[in-house]
Amino acid sequence: MLDNSKSRVMVLRMGHRIPRDQRVTTHVCLTARALGANGVYVSDCHDGQLAETVMKVVEEFGGDFIVETGVPWRSTILNWKRSNGRVIHLTAYGLPLQNVIADIKSSKLDKLIVVGSEKMPGEVFHLADWNVAITNQPISEVSALGIFLDWLFDHQMREDFPRARKRILPSERGKSVVSSD
Repeated sequence: MLDNSKSRVMVLRMGHRIPRDQRVTTHVCLTARALGANGVYVSDCHDGQLAETVMKVVEEFGGDFIVETGVPWRSTILNWKRSNGRVIHLTAYGLPLQNVIADIKSSKLDKLIVVGSEKMPGEVFHLADWNVAITNQPISEVSALGIFLDWLFDHQMREDFPRARKRILPSERGKSVVSSD
């Protein structure tokens, strides 16, 4: 089971464009939630529909997860660092994940994981404590985030979420969803 009590893990989604990125940003949020992050900040663009969609999943399937849209990326990163948090920027141009993950995991400080959709401002590379490459090839921000969180939490998948109304039961074939009531 995941233990987030050591530090808070948030994701900063950069470059969300309505309607172009709604589906991918929703997948960033769902991946973050399912793999142990505490929430997602969506930079610069307020998108109430996105937040509502993700929070419906949280209501049904449980968990303590937040989504905030329209946050200014620069001040979010700077405030995070001022609060003694660490910033991890997922980029194909960073250091290989396997070379830096031990250092990242050894930090008990709060972590902000930055993922983008379009070209990142160069300033992000300088503000980050770690620029991390899942692979030094172009890769989806959703898959990069999923792989990073899997490594960060030692491949421990969360199976129970507090206040879940529904639960998916593992099944070789078909779909099995049960009510938690």
